[in-house]
Amino acid sequence: MDVIGNNIANVNTTAFKASRVTFQEIFAQTLRGATAPTAGATGRGGSNPLQVGLGVNLASIDTIHTPGNLQPTGKSTDLAIEGNGFFVVKDGERIVYTRAGNFDRDAWGTLVDSEGRKVLGWAAVNGVLPPDRGAGNLTSITIKVGEMMPASATTTVVWSKNLDAEAPAGTSRTIAVPVYDSLGRVQNLLVTFTKTANPNEWQWSCDWDQPPSQNIGSGTIQFDTSGAVSGGGIATLNPFTPPGAATMTLTFDFNGLTQVAGPTTAEPSEVDGSSTGTLESFAFDTNGVISGFYSNGRSRILGQIALADFDNPGGLQKVGKNLFVESNNSGKAKIGAPDTGGRGRIAPSALEMSNVDLAEEFTQMIITQRGFQANSRIITVSDEMLQELVNLKR
Repeated sequence: MDVIGNNIANVNTTAFKASRVTFQEIFAQTLRGATAPTAGATGRGGSNPLQVGLGVNLASIDTIHTPGNLQPTGKSTDLAIEGNGFFVVKDGERIVYTRAGNFDRDAWGTLVDSEGRKVLGWAAVNGVLPPDRGAGNLTSITIKVGEMMPASATTTVVWSKNLDAEAPAGTSRTIAVPVYDSLGRVQNLLVTFTKTANPNEWQWSCDWDQPPSQNIGSGTIQFDTSGAVSGGGIATLNPFTPPGAATMTLTFDFNGLTQVAGPTTAEPSEVDGSSTGTLESFAFDTNGVISGFYSNGRSRILGQIALADFDNPGGLQKVGKNLFVESNNSGKAKIGAPDTGGRGRIAPSALEMSNVDLAEEFTQMIITQRGFQANSRIITVSDEMLQELVNLKR
């Protein structure tokens, strides 16, 4: 009844895992052992043992780790696990595990649970996660809205789309390409594509639109008969120095261009570098990766949540407050990224509900009550029979 009452009391507890009780008989008194059958026409058949059970005992209290239903919350720091695994949190110097993902950020931007325990994972450095994501380099996750992203200079411009294969020789098109210097200022480049007399070749020329305008690179791009780039796909421009900024050396990647019949639509599809910006918002994906979105239109990875899995989750020891710790029978924690190694996926902006089935709990309550009533009746009847036995001698 204690277990059933605890299950019902926690029916609305986030990610609570219900428990069940199993019983076993204590031992059996053997009044007569089993006999084997004897061979032959006149042989006798065997007989079963004659035993009386003597009492009941508690066999186990098992934690049922089946997943609960997910409830969307719309809160960006609420997380649920779809599948196996536990969040890894730090309670002082102790590592504990939980399925409850009702997290928030503290005054320093650290991701914590409802009682301030730090949620562990891996922090990204300049938008790059560490290659080794294991238990050895776990750290707390910090998300500081308003944090500054420093400016970064453009180094690569990737081109895509088409140059018209039917364009007459001498046809040209000029495209403006904005790039960023080390101070985050926009520097405008003018790139001109010109069709040569060779049917499968285009010339390009790049001018830096800084008075006075100066040419910082030129070259040719060759295409094969299928329209794919066959030569001149990578080009490095001449260094140039914007006022007050570091010298820039850009690389043009033309391998994404095609030359087929159709309009000339060539354009820069990817320009790295950025101006300064501040972190405005963030979001988790199903792999637990945290992406930050900045005022300059850029996004950057901030970190990743860790999950732990166990060979025997039922062997984990409850320590209260939705927390578990390792035990001698749970196995060691296998810590890694979500959706790897059998660990589940992350459901952002949702919480896992309790897996308590109220109908089942009330059914078990009635069965337990009836069992207790029946046992008490047995005691009463046995007592009356003994009393009658005593009365026979009077």
